Amino acid sequence: MSSLITRRALVTTAALGTGALLAGCDRVAELPAARKILFSGEKLNMGLQRALSNRHSLAPEYRVDQMSPFFRTNGTSNPGTPEYAAMVADKFASWRLKVGGLVTRPLAISHAQLMAMPARTQITRHDCVEGWSAIGKWHGPMLGSVLKAAGVKDSARYIVFTCADLYSGANYYESIDLIDAFHPQTILAWGMNDQLLDVGHGAPVRLRLERQLGYKHAKYVMAIDAVASLTGIGLGKGGYWEDNVDYDWYAGI
Repeated sequence: MSSLITRRALVTTAALGTGALLAGCDRVAELPAARKILFSGEKLNMGLQRALSNRHSLAPEYRVDQMSPFFRTNGTSNPGTPEYAAMVADKFASWRLKVGGLVTRPLAISHAQLMAMPARTQITRHDCVEGWSAIGKWHGPMLGSVLKAAGVKDSARYIVFTCADLYSGANYYESIDLIDAFHPQTILAWGMNDQLLDVGHGAPVRLRLERQLGYKHAKYVMAIDAVASLTGIGLGKGGYWEDNVDYDWYAGI
C-alpha cells in the first residue's frame, strides 16, 4: 500500500513540477515539453508498479464520510449524437454492450442484464492528469467476470473499449492489458454514489480502473474487444489521448 501511495505522490509532484495544475487535456496538447516530461517514463512506471506490488494489490478505498461533496465531470459531458440521445430517451433499454474480438462466446449484454450480474462496490479516488482528484462510490460487475463469460482466447493480450462519444468524428477508444482487465477493482460501473450513473459521468456504463489515471476510465462504453495487438487500433498507441497527445498508455499511479 505504501508503494502505491508513494507512486501517487510522485505522479502529483511530477505534474506540478512541469508548471502544471494543467487547465485541461487541450492545454497539455499545447505543451510538448510538458508532455515529454509527464509521459516519458511510461515503461519504467509500468515496470516498477508491476515489480513492487502484487498484480492484485488494491488501490486505497475510503469511507462514506470521506466522499467528495462534488465530483466534477470531465472530457465529454454528453456524446450529443442522435443515437445516444435515443438511448437516453428510452433509459438505455435498447443499449447493448457488445463483447467480441478474440472470445469464444460473443455477447450482447443489456442494461438490465448488466445490473443483474454480481457486482462490486468501491469508494475510490479519481486522479485526473489535469491535477484534480475526487472520491466517489462506484458499483458494477467486475470486468473480469464479463470477460470470463465471453471466454477470452489465449491469443488475446489487450482489451479495447469503444465508446459512444466522438472525437474528430470517430468513436473514442481506450485499452488496457489483461492483467489490469482481471484486476478485482476493474469494474464496469453502472452506479455512482448510490444512484444510476448519469450522462455527465458516462451513462450507461463506464470503466473504473482504480490504479490508473482518470483518462483511462473510458465513459459511454459501447463495445469491448479482446485483441492480440494494439496495431490497427487508432494510430497504434492504444487510446485516443495516447495517439493524439502522446499520453502514457499505462498511466499507473
